[in-house]
Amino acid sequence: MFKIQTLDRISAKGLDNFPRDDYEIASEIVRPDAILVRSHDMLSMELDPSVKAIARAGAGVNNIPVKDLSQKGIVVFNTPGANSNAVKELVILSLLIASRPVIAANKWVETLAGKGAEIATLAEKGKKNFIGQEVKGKTLGVIGLGAIGAQVANTAIELGMNVIGYDPFLSVDAAWSLNHEVKHAETLDTLFAKSDYITVHVPETPDTKGLINANTIKNMKDGVRIINIARGGLVNNEDVLAAINSGKIAALVTDFAAEELLGNDKVICMPHLGASTPEAEENCAVMAVKELRDFLEAGNIEHSVNFPKCKLDSEIPAGGTRLCICNKNVSGVVSKFTSVLGDAKFNIASMINQNRNDLAYNLIDVDGKIDDETVAKLQKIDGVISVRLIFA
Repeated sequence: MFKIQTLDRISAKGLDNFPRDDYEIASEIVRPDAILVRSHDMLSMELDPSVKAIARAGAGVNNIPVKDLSQKGIVVFNTPGANSNAVKELVILSLLIASRPVIAANKWVETLAGKGAEIATLAEKGKKNFIGQEVKGKTLGVIGLGAIGAQVANTAIELGMNVIGYDPFLSVDAAWSLNHEVKHAETLDTLFAKSDYITVHVPETPDTKGLINANTIKNMKDGVRIINIARGGLVNNEDVLAAINSGKIAALVTDFAAEELLGNDKVICMPHLGASTPEAEENCAVMAVKELRDFLEAGNIEHSVNFPKCKLDSEIPAGGTRLCICNKNVSGVVSKFTSVLGDAKFNIASMINQNRNDLAYNLIDVDGKIDDETVAKLQKIDGVISVRLIFA
């Protein structure tokens, strides 16, 4: 039986996908095989050596020590695209409230309480203070055209906007999903120069941290509106505030509140609402559970942030064994696997090897049950991090 530890409240719709005859799920559990997490801070958490995988029911993994776990051969999954519709809708909302000052207008109308019959007349007179602009015909720059960015771009086209996208790592699948009217920007500077609105949809890395800063703001249009529902660190708040004060930036809508941003009428802060819908939570949980089951039951890896995609579509041979081997990505290791198995008279029925950066992962199906002596020899091979067996 597999043991799954949950570190946060996980949607029941997702957990129901674990067969209870084969899985034990609890927030407190001894020697878990895998962990399901949402926002729990795992950065300083001590993990039991039994843990083989962690699945984040969401896209970002800033709360998980991915680098350290990689060295231990622990696979970290996320759920890209599962919450994309929820985030897309919040981005579109942000686009609109950056254009029409409805929040400020609502606050002002609330001050009319007690005016009775005068309210309608006062409201009519006061509306001139809350004039906005339409998004139709304006240009939206979308930085990052993954699952969320592509949906934002397509919806903006439907709203009558001109859309420019920038993504040097655009996948074939993402490209196919884009509306043909989305234009491609060769450089970020091109996107900055042409955009009336800019929305960011990239992960926070050393290369993207502070992507919106004083230097990049100089290349933007006067009166540009910035939307950040991705990661707080992508925007340098001090630089954006300086640009707001100078009139260079007309508005910032962000899902990442910070002390310096509060109290500015050109800034709208939200408390990280991006995926805060029951639908998104369910979708993420269902996807995370599917990833863990496929890994624990068949050794397959998909949507991992630290290991390569690796999958064997064939079933384990009757009476056979599937070897799931994690190793450092160095030359000659695979030939050593086959040599050990050959010396032990095990016939290899199917095999796949994939690598990603410093790590490699192998799935090897053999006829017969692998014995402890053979496993020990495989584990002693230089560069091997872990060996796991799945029996038919």
